[in-house]
Amino acid sequence: MKIQNFFKMAFAAFIFLSANMAFAQMEKTKMVGGAEMYPSKNIVENAVNSADHTTLVAAVKAAGLVETLQGAGPFTVFAPDNMAFEKLPAGTVETLLKPENKATLQAVLTYHVVAGKMGSKEIAAAIKKGDGKAVLTTVQGGKLTAWMKGKDLYITDENGGESKVTISDVWQSNGVIHSVDSVVLPKK
Repeated sequence: MKIQNFFKMAFAAFIFLSANMAFAQMEKTKMVGGAEMYPSKNIVENAVNSADHTTLVAAVKAAGLVETLQGAGPFTVFAPDNMAFEKLPAGTVETLLKPENKATLQAVLTYHVVAGKMGSKEIAAAIKKGDGKAVLTTVQGGKLTAWMKGKDLYITDENGGESKVTISDVWQSNGVIHSVDSVVLPKK
C-alpha cells in the first residue's frame, strides 16, 4: 500500500509540475528593466515593474493616461527608457510633468503609441513593402517613420529625431511594447 501511495503522489506531483510548466511556456515572458513582462498583463501592469521605465510610468500617470493604456487596445507602444528621457534638455521632463503642461505631455506620450498590435516582424514587413520605410500614424495624429539599419529597427519623428528599438516584441494582453533609446517628438 505504501508503495502504491508513493507512486500516486509522485504521479500527481508530475501532473501538477507538467501543467505549471505548460502554462509557463504559454506565458513567454521577456525581461525588461530587471522584471519579467507577462503577456497576460496589460501595458501598465507590466511597465510599472520595469526599473528602466520609471520616468515613463510617472509621465503616463501625470498625463492621466493610465486608464487608456489599461484599456482593450490593442496598442503598439514605443516606450522610451529612463536614459531616453535623460537625453532631453535639462528641465524638460520636470516641465512636462507640471499640471499646467498636461496637454503637451499627453501629446508627447500618445505620439509614441500606434493603434493596433505590430510586432517587429509586422513592422519589418511594412518597411519592406514600403521600399525601406513604413509610415505609422500615431494615436496623437502625427507620423513616425520606421526603418531598418542592418537588423536594427529605428523610428524617426516628424522633426528628424531618431530612436533605436533596444528591446522588441514585449507582448502584452492589450498590445506590444518596443523599448526605445530616445524620446520622439511630434511636429513643432
